[in-house]
Amino acid sequence: MAWFSAQLPEGSAVQQLEVLVRTALFKPANELIGFLLQQAAGRADAIYQAKPGERCKGQQAIKVQGIFGCFELLRDYYYHAGKHTGHCPADAALGLEGGYTPALARLICLEGADEASYEKASSHLQETGGITLSSRQVHRALQRVGVCAVAWQQRESPAAACEAPIMYVSADGTGVPMRRSELEGRCGKQADGSAKTRQVYLGCVFTQHKTDEEGHPMRDFQSTTYVSSFDGVEDFGIWLRREALRRGMGGVKKVVLLIDGACGLEKLGNDEFPGCLQIVDFYHGLEHLEEVLKLLWEKTDPQFKKHRKRWIKSLLTDGVERIIAQARRIAATHPNSEAIEKALGYFERNKERMRYGSFRSRGFFIGSGVIEAGCKTVVGSRCKQSGMFWSTPGAEHILAFRCIHQSRRIDAFWKDHLNILAARNDHLPLAA
Repeated sequence: MAWFSAQLPEGSAVQQLEVLVRTALFKPANELIGFLLQQAAGRADAIYQAKPGERCKGQQAIKVQGIFGCFELLRDYYYHAGKHTGHCPADAALGLEGGYTPALARLICLEGADEASYEKASSHLQETGGITLSSRQVHRALQRVGVCAVAWQQRESPAAACEAPIMYVSADGTGVPMRRSELEGRCGKQADGSAKTRQVYLGCVFTQHKTDEEGHPMRDFQSTTYVSSFDGVEDFGIWLRREALRRGMGGVKKVVLLIDGACGLEKLGNDEFPGCLQIVDFYHGLEHLEEVLKLLWEKTDPQFKKHRKRWIKSLLTDGVERIIAQARRIAATHPNSEAIEKALGYFERNKERMRYGSFRSRGFFIGSGVIEAGCKTVVGSRCKQSGMFWSTPGAEHILAFRCIHQSRRIDAFWKDHLNILAARNDHLPLAA
């Protein structure tokens, strides 16, 4: 002990010591993993039955990287002359992803989706685990598995039991900055009519059991799950409905669709959630109220402030008709009468979905804060960083991973994904 105390490193030497010990421990661990996987590959090759048209062309070596390092793996290679395709059954059996072990592939996808950039993911892997991967390797690995993540989001699956009395379904769209080639022919909000972003839809499902002492609704802890899509609103509506059914929508007493008053989302609600209570998000309602007020008065005009306060109170007491009637009387002699009438069309169209007084008295949420926060955390914090311009598949894959992770389903995804890989070795699969 005295000798150890005398030799004890200090300062930066302690940091180097820990890294050196980690490297020393990783070397035998890597050799053990390589040995075990080679044994498993041999067993997989021994029991594999070639599919019609396949022929074994002997063994091929692959360099595999895991969380402890790299090792070489030998496995049988089968070639299908008619289809001009080949594969190694052991790769599917072991769940290898382009030369990465399942554990490392999962870690790469987690870091690549959660970090602010692929460069930061690469740096984080090196610092925390001594795993050397370039940002391009992180990107390629994530995009490879990302195709499966998108399909997994959109899958049909058995419904879970849901005992909550109220289920909320909410959706919104937000723009993701895209590469110029992705935006050709798209209309946008730029001065020349062009677009800088492409809209991605984000949907969420959450439940409510109770209200607080003041009657305000309380979202159930960790009950929110997400789904995203760059598809049109019609297809997105299908994916969102599947998510609600997965969560047990069929057994819930009350389903509330909480969205803004956009025509596309209203149609989504009518088509995919017929019979559900629709509520226009209160804050979107306020935005449209501001538009009407700005058309009637300058913001510095005392009437602007006076009517804003009065009309917000009317909104919260089921007084949409009063707002429309008062605004029309004022607009009768106003030079912006046509624009005002057009703006009031939003309230005419959504009157029944803006009974906020009644909704609050029944203990319902009237604000879409959950989906608004999701647009910032799931989409914005990863895909809207300064200088980022995405391809559609690149953004779609990474958002699918982020939705799966934020929905606490990462274990379920990887379990299904590895089972799908293993099923490729089925001699006569029951389904394609």
